[in-house]
Amino acid sequence: MDNQLPVDKFVDIYQQLNSSNLDLLSDIYADNIQFIDPMHEINGIESLRDYFANLYSNVKHCQFDITDSFGINNNAFVYWTMHYSHPKLASGKTISVQGHSKLIFDNDKIVKHRDYFNVGELLYKHIPILGSVVSYIDKRAG
Repeated sequence: MDNQLPVDKFVDIYQQLNSSNLDLLSDIYADNIQFIDPMHEINGIESLRDYFANLYSNVKHCQFDITDSFGINNNAFVYWTMHYSHPKLASGKTISVQGHSKLIFDNDKIVKHRDYFNVGELLYKHIPILGSVVSYIDKRAG
């Protein structure tokens, strides 16, 4: 693993990440990590570890399939599909959401991680009643 590029190490760790190995986050993220997604902004490795612990405690399973990645200078771009199931969403069935991440590295550790994905696909479409409204709006807009 020592000769891996930083983005390759990120991909390797994310594909094995689960609730029992969150200590691996320190192998790829700097202590002052800034993590942003459409619903959260998290600062610091301890807060990020807490975020992931909460994420994994609320889902039946969560897995990332990395479909593509590349890096240039201190930037990397990762394309992924997240598969998860939550007991209160979609009758507990697996939900798949595509997204991508922009990573900024400093000395082989990520200092900024920004995720881009459709929150409706992740969450809103799978909430009873609200899901019907979101689907209706999507159809009208399309």
